[in-house]
Parts: sequence; structure tokens; C-alpha cells
Amino acid sequence: MGNAGKPSTRRPFIGIMEAMNHAGQSPFESYSIDQLRTRRSIKWRAFDPDVLPLWIAEMDAALAPAVTEALATAVRNGDTGYPNSIDLAPAFSDFAADHFGWRVPRDKPVLVPDVMAGIRVALDEVSRPGDKVIVSTPVYPPFFDNISVLERQLVSCPLARTDDGYRFDFDRLESVFADGAAVYLMCNPHNPVGRVYTRAELETIADLAQRYDVRVISDEVHAPLTMPRYTHIPFATLDHEAAARSFTCVAASKAWNLAGMKAALLIPGPELGDIEVPEYVTMGTGLFGVLAGTAAFTHGREWLAHAIAGIDERRVYLQELLNVHAPNVGYVPPQATYLAWLDFSAYDLPTPAAQYLLEHARVAVNDGATFVQGGQNFVRLNLATSRDVLSEAVTRIGTALSQ
Repeated sequence: MGNAGKPSTRRPFIGIMEAMNHAGQSPFESYSIDQLRTRRSIKWRAFDPDVLPLWIAEMDAALAPAVTEALATAVRNGDTGYPNSIDLAPAFSDFAADHFGWRVPRDKPVLVPDVMAGIRVALDEVSRPGDKVIVSTPVYPPFFDNISVLERQLVSCPLARTDDGYRFDFDRLESVFADGAAVYLMCNPHNPVGRVYTRAELETIADLAQRYDVRVISDEVHAPLTMPRYTHIPFATLDHEAAARSFTCVAASKAWNLAGMKAALLIPGPELGDIEVPEYVTMGTGLFGVLAGTAAFTHGREWLAHAIAGIDERRVYLQELLNVHAPNVGYVPPQATYLAWLDFSAYDLPTPAAQYLLEHARVAVNDGATFVQGGQNFVRLNLATSRDVLSEAVTRIGTALSQ
């Protein structure tokens, strides 16, 4: 890519229809670095212009053509009013049946602004202030914030680190389940370590939840981004009473790059009745989120396949880049998500790894300490960008580490 301060050698800005066609083949190669820097989302506005932002979970990609058309049609029609879930819930139900074999009743999902809002609603349904809520760390930092806001007691149960990635420490997990916990807040697939849980692992969790009367809330927003050769299993599909009494949170936000649109679904398990969601929660949803998510689940599947292929290629490419420029960085390619969990412990850095990379490499990544206590030597890096940007970032990192 070259120095970020140099003029771009790529072609001028491509129009919407051309971007749509281009995205059908390579959604991560649609825009130059200069074009990306015109974006107004937080990813591209939080740091100085010379910084390569590979932190927050936003894709550097053109939208799926169906999503672009749905939003453009709404603007042309002045369709900018309040939201409803009439179309989004059935669209997800069809998608879930086709992709996961999950038969979600079309009237079962409840509209919420985002997955974290759904988690708060679910926590209110199954726990009370002061109750213990278990999370498997390292884990998505807003889990901690939402547990705190609702005045629940956080219980951290670290995943076990192995040579081929992270696994559950079921002895430890049973210990915290048995210690009076009310809820297990699960990330499936896991953010940031990228694990896709096996059926055996999920069944063990269900057995423990049933044995100790712990309710499961499963964040499955990254499920559509499961890599080839792996299979996402929704927790709610298990033939188990604990699964039937669980809650699942889903959205099109991560897989189709729609986080700012604000629309998600909370799905009660088959043994649960209707959930009363406060009107102020539902009305915090954006109509554009509903329209975009509906288009994504219904007509954005081909685009998703291309995006997955691009992420799959980049997770391998990252390993190749690290082998050349930073061979002592610990990395296990994710089985799902476009997020890489990197270990810089071997470099004995004088500051937290994320701070060091920002100051010395001008690369912005997420600080591992926000995912797990003592995680200052780890970072989370976003793979959903062009090969040029990824190559430049790792080259900069390697140079900084060699200083």
C-alpha cells in the first residue's frame, strides 16, 4: 500500500452501482485507503490520519447490493419513520433454517436495537440485581459493562489456552456454575478468540446449566461469519431443556457491516412464552436497520459467501505476514469472525501491546486488557480490510517490534 501519506495510485471513487457489482466478487477490495478515510464512522475518525485503524468491528467493504438497493429505495420513498419487525424476523427465520438448520417460529423473535440491548432484556428476564453472571474470558468488553449497569455480579471464568487455540476448562466452569450463578452469558462463536463451539462442548454447557439451574444467554451475532470447514450450532437447537429455556441474540450487523443501522433480534427458547420488551427499547431500533437486515438475510447471501471467502483468505494471509515480519507473535487463525487475537508476550514490550503499536507502528488495534484482566500483551486485530492495508499494517508492526 505504501506510506499512508502518499497520494493513492488506485482509480478514482467508484459509483454505487459499480461498487455493488465489484462487491459481488471482492467486497474488501472496493475502496482505496483514501476513499476509506472519507468515511465518518468511528473506525476511521477516532485516530490521526496516519494511523491504520484495525480495531473496532467494522468492515472496510462495499455493502451487499441488496442492502444498498433497500436503503436507496427507502430514501427515494421518504420511508424514514419508526421501525417494526414485520419483515426482519421472518427473514432471519428463513436464513437460520437454511444456514443452521434452526427452525425459529416466525413470530418468536423480538425486535431490539442491538445485541447488547437484547442481552439486557434477557438478563432482566432471568436474573435480579446482585445475581452472579458468568462470562468466559477473554470476551467482548461490553459484556462487562452491561452486567455492571444492571447491577449483576460478574464472574469471570477464563478459557483454557492451548497450542491450537482456546478451549473450555469445564472443571473450572462447573465450579463457578455450582457457586450459585444465575446466568451464563455465552459468546458463540467467540469474540475475540474466534472459536466455533462443537456440539459436544455445547451439550456439556447445557448439562451444567441444567444441573445447577443456570440460564444461558447466547450472543450469536458472528454466526453467519463461520469459516469453511466449521459448523455453527445455535445453542437453542440442542435437544436439551437448558437450550429450550435459553435466549439467543442475533443480527445482520457484523456479517453485513450494518452496526450503525441499529436492529437486532432477541429469540426466546421454545419453552419460553412471549417476552415483554419495554417500548422505549424497541423504539430505539432504526427502521433502516430493519430494512437493511431484512435485505441482507433474504438477498445478501451471495455477497456473504464472497465476504467469507475473503476473510478465510485473509486469516491465512495474516499468518504468512506474521511469519515474515513478526514471527514471535502468537496467533491461531479464527474459526469464525473477522477478528484475530494476537499475543505479543514474547516481545517484552515496555507498554501494553495496543499502546505500543499505536505509538510506534501507527496501527490501531483493540487492547487485550479490555477483554480479560491481565491481557495487556494481547490485542484484537480486524481482518476485514484489503490485502494492501493488512500487509502495510503488519509490515509497520514488524518494523516497530524490531526497534
